[in-house]
Amino acid sequence: MPADVFADLVGQDEAVQTLRRAAAAAGELLAAGDGDPPPSAGAMTHAWIFTGPPGSGRSVAARALAAALQCLHGQGCGRCAGCHTTRAGTHADVRFVVPDGLSISVGEMRALVLRAASTPSAGRWQVLVIEDADRLTEAAGNALLKAIEEPPPRTVFLLCTPSTHPDDISVTIRSRCRVISLRQPPAEAVAQVLAERDGVPAETAIWAAAAAQGHVGRARRLAQDQQARERRDAVLAVPRRLTTVGACFDAASSLIAAAEAEAEAAVAETDAAERTALQTALGAGGTGRGAASAARGTAGQIKELERRQKSRATRAQRDALDRALVDLAGFYRDVLVSVLRAPVAPVHTDITGLTGAAAEKWTAESVLRRLEAVLSCREAITGNVKPRIAVEAMMLSLWRG
Repeated sequence: MPADVFADLVGQDEAVQTLRRAAAAAGELLAAGDGDPPPSAGAMTHAWIFTGPPGSGRSVAARALAAALQCLHGQGCGRCAGCHTTRAGTHADVRFVVPDGLSISVGEMRALVLRAASTPSAGRWQVLVIEDADRLTEAAGNALLKAIEEPPPRTVFLLCTPSTHPDDISVTIRSRCRVISLRQPPAEAVAQVLAERDGVPAETAIWAAAAAQGHVGRARRLAQDQQARERRDAVLAVPRRLTTVGACFDAASSLIAAAEAEAEAAVAETDAAERTALQTALGAGGTGRGAASAARGTAGQIKELERRQKSRATRAQRDALDRALVDLAGFYRDVLVSVLRAPVAPVHTDITGLTGAAAEKWTAESVLRRLEAVLSCREAITGNVKPRIAVEAMMLSLWRG
């Protein structure tokens, strides 16, 4: 783990400078106490929103600022107890909200806001980091808004959303926060991180960085996980399979099945551990008088756990499917670049022969329609259209061109 807490933010120099100034100003504010605020006080505020495309490092930036605020030296050194415990997720005054399911409930948010309003017990600030703040329900957003409007002293709210569009975060919350806009990091910067920090061979790092389209986490998985590479290969084989209507439905079924299998594998271990822990806490296996009635009383709690796990599995499936759609969009983007002979580097550098062959058969207009079909499928799934329906419609559009 890099020493400097901001070192994991790849290709975000301007944002890092802003966050460093904020951390330094926060330290000066604490040192000033009830006296006159220091000249740099304006660099720090109590509520922040981190936006940017997937893989740009929204949650990384929020966690880095949280660590810098708790840094005993005030600069995010990465070596002190404040930095170390925050980055490890064990700091007593830092709460991370990482939704397992499709939304963050009002009950959960009220409890977190109440906890964040208390005086820091061990650190310098109370920090509430909300990853995927776009998943706040309306009621949860209202609960958070009230806290941001009347902020407790020494409490900081860090929110991560794809954008500041009203569909992602309410206008009123947005108006009370400082926005840090992150950009998609260049492939060269991602490749350098993979090579220097993860020991990935340079050639593999360059390929993975391009294929991941600037997403650091996905690039790391492609470089190190053979199964991730196999799933990508299966997705990129889809265009060649679309020869008939039947083939379109078969391809859609295969894509959905692969996403379901990936999601099931991702959550299976966590689900089993949670169920075992709950059953143990509820006295599973007990005998004697009252054991039967006690078991009946636990049914509601087990049902609630199953509901949460189902929601988490749905989200994991949609995330897996979205990764596949991003790869597919990258293929049609490369074909369009080839048709137009644009001086742009390809995303999928290992299948240039396939994209070149497709470019010889398709017009720019038909390629653009196919690309739009993939992007429309992503939007439809985000809008809660059944994934199978959205993917089947996409496959037919890709076949027709």
